[in-house]
Amino acid sequence: MTVVDRSRLPMRRMRLFLGAAVAVAAALSISVVPASADTVTATVPVGTNPTGVAITPNGNHAYITNGNSDTVSVLDTTTNTVTATVPVGTTPLGVAITPDGTRAYITTFSGGTVLVLDTTTNTVIATVPVGVGTTPVGVAITPDGTRAYVTNLGGDSVSVIDTATNTVIATVPVGSAPYGVAITPDGDRAYITNQLSNSVSVLDTTTNTVIATVPVGSAPYGVAITPDGDRAYVTNAGSNSVSVIDTTTNTVTATVPVGTIPRGAAITPDGNHAYITDLGSSTVSVIAIEQPPTLTGTPPAGIVGQSYNHTFTATGRLAPTVTATAGALPDGLTLTPTGVLSGTPTVAGRFEFTLTASNGIGDDAVLPVVLEITDTTPTPTGSLGSFGSATWTS
Repeated sequence: MTVVDRSRLPMRRMRLFLGAAVAVAAALSISVVPASADTVTATVPVGTNPTGVAITPNGNHAYITNGNSDTVSVLDTTTNTVTATVPVGTTPLGVAITPDGTRAYITTFSGGTVLVLDTTTNTVIATVPVGVGTTPVGVAITPDGTRAYVTNLGGDSVSVIDTATNTVIATVPVGSAPYGVAITPDGDRAYITNQLSNSVSVLDTTTNTVIATVPVGSAPYGVAITPDGDRAYVTNAGSNSVSVIDTTTNTVTATVPVGTIPRGAAITPDGNHAYITDLGSSTVSVIAIEQPPTLTGTPPAGIVGQSYNHTFTATGRLAPTVTATAGALPDGLTLTPTGVLSGTPTVAGRFEFTLTASNGIGDDAVLPVVLEITDTTPTPTGSLGSFGSATWTS
């Protein structure tokens, strides 16, 4: 699939989110799994064509935009029931909630506006125009809650909203047909997918300017950023893949094949897995995220002539290889690539050496080690017995 006809984009958007219910499901644990294999714990009726969803920071409520009902459903996550249905503008799509949980920002595709919802009263308290014909879709809020970034599919731009005044303070030109938006955890960068440009625009949120344009796959749609901010995962709906962007260099470091027509992307809070929704194959792809190596451990002292074994803790994905890169191991001991130091020491002394764990991801982990090997013969002590009080040592 290649999304190339701008006139058909709004219709295509609405066809992607069919059904009038929200399924609440448990997490998947395998690489690619049919959606039907997941464990559904509840099915909650909402409006027509539920599209966007956002969870409040305290986890108590979910806000769902109903694209064809022109409403937002508020779901109590404890009881999995709809506690409010809020009328909003025409064709609500995207939704994001401020870090303090007090506001929800909702894009109205056909209305050219962003609505601000008070989450205490579940009423619309502000309407922010972003331009006629801009067709706003995606929205993300900075970690400090001061700015909302809105992608304007029809305007080839991003609107920056000051959340204190609920006014547009900047309109930034990006690529063609921008859709997804995600902001780094430090709030310094916004990543925007440009569907018809096959690229990702990187915005500096201080200057609100594009500082990089990253070529990715065909028809990029969703984007999610790892909790450490090191990588952005971009779904390529037209090439059935996910592009992994190194956010330091803003280059694609990997392209991961997934299911057909991948759309949504989300990353677990621990940063270990990316979940990708595959529209065309009705599957969810789970990507094990690469992790740079770590290496820890303090080996106990050894004794000459006695068996020794200590395992250093090496983590990372891919599994790292541990090597001695400086100094010398005690005579009689060897180190395995998994970090096991073992053998029978033959010489006493103080040994200083450096271990390094490498897996080709990020920086190597370096661990200075000091290991004491003592002699086998203990120092004897004793006395002369009842004939005297003098003590002797040897």
